[in-house]
Amino acid sequence: MPIDRYAPEVPFPAYAFVPGRHPHPVTNPSGHSYGHSHAVPYPLDPARPGDSIEFLSAVDLFNAGFYWEAHEEWEGLWIAAGRRGELADFLKSLIKLAAAGVKAREGQITGVERHARRASDLLRSMIADRSQPGSNYCGLNLDELALAAQSLAEQPIVDDTPSTMGRVVIPVRLILSDLDRA
Repeated sequence: MPIDRYAPEVPFPAYAFVPGRHPHPVTNPSGHSYGHSHAVPYPLDPARPGDSIEFLSAVDLFNAGFYWEAHEEWEGLWIAAGRRGELADFLKSLIKLAAAGVKAREGQITGVERHARRASDLLRSMIADRSQPGSNYCGLNLDELALAAQSLAEQPIVDDTPSTMGRVVIPVRLILSDLDRA
């Protein structure tokens, strides 16, 4: 079943990387991103997430089960955000959710629980610091995302079935709203 995409112009990689199962995408000459430049992207504007092809692509990758690849995209944005502050914490929560997806594909239930709980904690901290409950941030509903992360932490899912393509494993879907694209 095809998924709706936010950045359909960005192709998915040839395979979804799972450590120990596939060639490392960047360091192995057989990797799907070997030899590609990985420049730090422009900082993400939380008020205009639709302007960031890296952010939109990461959401697409995550929703299609390319968890490691989404993690890498969000990590670049996290570095561009200076690694501290509200935006960095938000991106770190997404990085942790993607890491939970990688652990699910590795069959590591403890890793799924740990990363999902950390994502939930970061999101709940953001929610507590904001004046408007139920508010969106970068097009995502923080309350819904925190609840999904918490649910995954409480009932971790693993599915280490071998596969080379992206495969949705964890029951977290990122649905962006209020996107303005330049």
